[in-house]
Amino acid sequence: MKTIVVGTSALAALAVAAIGGCYYPVAVAPAPGVVTTSVPASFDRSWSAAAGAMADQGVQITSQDRGAGQIRGTRDGINVVANVRTQADGSVRVEFNTSGATSRDPTLIDRISNAYDQRMGR
Repeated sequence: MKTIVVGTSALAALAVAAIGGCYYPVAVAPAPGVVTTSVPASFDRSWSAAAGAMADQGVQITSQDRGAGQIRGTRDGINVVANVRTQADGSVRVEFNTSGATSRDPTLIDRISNAYDQRMGR
């Protein structure tokens, strides 16, 4: 007869395996590259991310007015405007709009939005 000695962590792992699919790690560090922060976005960070996202997608910035919260640019006949506003609750709202020859690149606004989310760690 063979005896197996199981430590408490191994015993817990066996119990979890027996339950099947109900494993919930209590104190596991996030995987590398995963952002787990709940810090609210600041105006400065959102402003930089909006301008950077536009540049990432080849939009040439033509004007920036921080006071008005507006960044303007153009790419291949498409006008892009980013509005960055601090709301009453202190959160920051960022909105991208396109106009002009949008049929030349119908996914431009989606790519800008995705680039913004990446720059914000989302």
